[in-house]
Amino acid sequence: MSLFGAHFLRNINEYLGILNEDPVDVQFNPSGYLFLSSEKGAEILEENYRVQREQGAKVALLSPEQLKKKFPWINTQDVALASYGLENEGWFDPWLLLSALRRKALSMGVLHCHGEVTGFNYVTQEMVTSDGDPVNFRRIHEVIVQAQNSLETQPVECMAVVNAAGAWSSKVAEMIGIGCGSPGTFQEFKLPVEPRKRYIYMFHCPNGPGLDCPLLIDSSGAYFRREGLGGNYIGGLSPLEEEEPDHSNLDVDHEYFQQKVWPLLAYRVPVFESLKVKSSWAGYYDYNTYDQNGVIGTHPLVPNFYFACGFSGHGLQQAPAVGRAVAELLHNGQFTTLDLTSFDFQRFIFQQPILERNIV
Repeated sequence: MSLFGAHFLRNINEYLGILNEDPVDVQFNPSGYLFLSSEKGAEILEENYRVQREQGAKVALLSPEQLKKKFPWINTQDVALASYGLENEGWFDPWLLLSALRRKALSMGVLHCHGEVTGFNYVTQEMVTSDGDPVNFRRIHEVIVQAQNSLETQPVECMAVVNAAGAWSSKVAEMIGIGCGSPGTFQEFKLPVEPRKRYIYMFHCPNGPGLDCPLLIDSSGAYFRREGLGGNYIGGLSPLEEEEPDHSNLDVDHEYFQQKVWPLLAYRVPVFESLKVKSSWAGYYDYNTYDQNGVIGTHPLVPNFYFACGFSGHGLQQAPAVGRAVAELLHNGQFTTLDLTSFDFQRFIFQQPILERNIV
């Protein structure tokens, strides 16, 4: 999925360009991802490297000596191995991509309606399984929408519904009864997606890494990348499970940077001892508590209810491939380009998690 995402960005005007309009530029910066591994995670990093190479990704493994030679500003103490993306890895402006997608959709006649989904109208068909258990199949034919700045709702007819509500996708799923059934039935399985708040900090360090600075992911979990060429960087650190912050607001915990993030950054890049935080913000992950991977496809009991959610921080890089996959399902009734069947909802029912081995 990520390989197609890179292809999409590099050829974005073939997909999102509009005749007689300015070309699309999402400021894709292919400076690579640099994963650092301790001795404990080196074997996993090597396995990930082999899988990536088999799939056509251009990545290289670096020893501590090679790492120090290429990036002399890194403290390589306790680094056993590093993986460096040579091509198709980097960052871009998500707002510019969203704007380009919206502009292209409008040019093709799509109408954007602003409102909040409050429920569904559907028909039910009762059936009995081979074990004699009753099963209710539902088919949505209307979405109930509350218009912006209004208390009124109105039904909107539909052929299908795509649940791409991000961190709030579980709430939308419950509106059609998913996860609200009796124990021991298919209906009891919830969509295991919830909001998780994450902090991003922008800081300045005039003598920090320059043009060759990749997106660095430390073995501690701390990460950073440069933001432009003026000595600015953005970075952060996902909290431990027991430290998950309250997600009822988007307030930023500045002490978290001082106590948790800064020491890790300064250890790995000593020049960051003199950094100064300039700004910060918070946002939401649509966090899949089951296996931290996306949910793509239909629900077995609501065949015209499609999922595209739960990406746990990977959504942006996987969005082009997911959009293509869901479009194929809607148009052809099956995946035709890339088989993503293993990401469907039924893995929760049959206990088939997709586990991503990482080095952090």
